[in-house]
Amino acid sequence: MAFLSSLNISGSALTAQKLRMDVIAQNISNAQTTRTESGEPYRRKMVVFQENDNQSKFENILTDAQEKTQYTGGVKVSGVVEDQSDLKPVYDPSNPDANENGYVMMPNVDTAKEMIDMISSTRSYEANVTAFNSIKAMAEKALDIGR
Repeated sequence: MAFLSSLNISGSALTAQKLRMDVIAQNISNAQTTRTESGEPYRRKMVVFQENDNQSKFENILTDAQEKTQYTGGVKVSGVVEDQSDLKPVYDPSNPDANENGYVMMPNVDTAKEMIDMISSTRSYEANVTAFNSIKAMAEKALDIGR
């Protein structure tokens, strides 16, 4: 049924946005982490989305046609990458991670930007929940008509 594909699309977006919110929360919680396991300051992480295009190859289209499946589409996370922008030097000679000049390299996490990204991710999540519920309501109405 075609509406099941729509549910899959919204579901994939919900999963992707949840991971994005988790990564943003990790960034915020490590905004003051000056030493990680590698010995370097924490670097901001970003989620990279990609279209979930199962129809890109002819063989996939042919297989789907033979199996009479619907196009799934949606979004998937292609990876979580580290932001390679410069770390922020902060003068704090009392910090054990300070260099000989008294500067500590702080993570490249801007909490204001992270909060903006979190709001954007939350709104996207809410929009997909609304779409999911609308599709579900349409399916219920279609079943009611058939009674």
